[in-house]
Amino acid sequence: MEKLDGNTLDRLYNNRALVPDYAQHFARWTQASAVARQSPSCVLDVPYGDGPSETLDVFPGSGARAPVLVFVHGGYWRSLDKSDHSFIAPAFTRSGACVVIPNYALCPAVTIPDIVLQMVKALAWTWRHVAEYGGDPGRITVVGHSAGGHLAVMMLACVWKAYSEDLPARLVKNALSISGLYELQSVMHAPFLQDSLRLDATQVAEASPAWLPPPEVSGGRGVLNTVAGGAESAAFLQHNELIQQAWGKKVVPVCEVLPGLNHFSILEALTQPGHRLHQLAHGLLFG
Repeated sequence: MEKLDGNTLDRLYNNRALVPDYAQHFARWTQASAVARQSPSCVLDVPYGDGPSETLDVFPGSGARAPVLVFVHGGYWRSLDKSDHSFIAPAFTRSGACVVIPNYALCPAVTIPDIVLQMVKALAWTWRHVAEYGGDPGRITVVGHSAGGHLAVMMLACVWKAYSEDLPARLVKNALSISGLYELQSVMHAPFLQDSLRLDATQVAEASPAWLPPPEVSGGRGVLNTVAGGAESAAFLQHNELIQQAWGKKVVPVCEVLPGLNHFSILEALTQPGHRLHQLAHGLLFG
């Protein structure tokens, strides 16, 4: 992406400034998530590691061997919480999927590569344990929003055997990234993010999925769908195109802009069964 000055980068990446009513979206998420967390079947704050933020919530589907949706939240790696995103689960558990929503530590207490490794740990836990909650470890789809979209794509690129020999090479069946970020070079230079993210060139190289080798596609595994909202900034639209250009259409067959949606309303569309975005997720889960 072209080199831009700091003011321009802030204007392109500061989604809360771009969407003045963002707090109303957050309020709806909080309210709907509180309802979802009252479900007698959900299991909250399950440890997947030893760190205080290394916990996840499980929303079991109906029956056994259910496809598994692991949802990774956004917040520029520096804010928000899994408990703010429980509202994602009901639309998918009603269809029979098992939903897992992990937490992670936030910048600046940790780095973005640290968070990537936490998500690797959470996905490893999911593969090893999700059958206890009715999920099928052979059918794991990762969905992420914004920074979570970046993390979802990093999970698709992960070399799982290098992390642990007991894991399958294709632990993640496929992924859906919503308004994701695929190179961190421009993000590193956005002034409003610098104090919290503290990115350096080494971290950018390690954690920019568009600069990493694409995953292999075989047997329906390795496929990535990406979307951005038509009302998002040019930066997010460029990121959406970038990952398909970098990894190719075989790996990224779907790269769409969804009309009329901003950076926050697009996540709400994921929970609407008639919406294109929900249908893309459903297709990856059950296809």
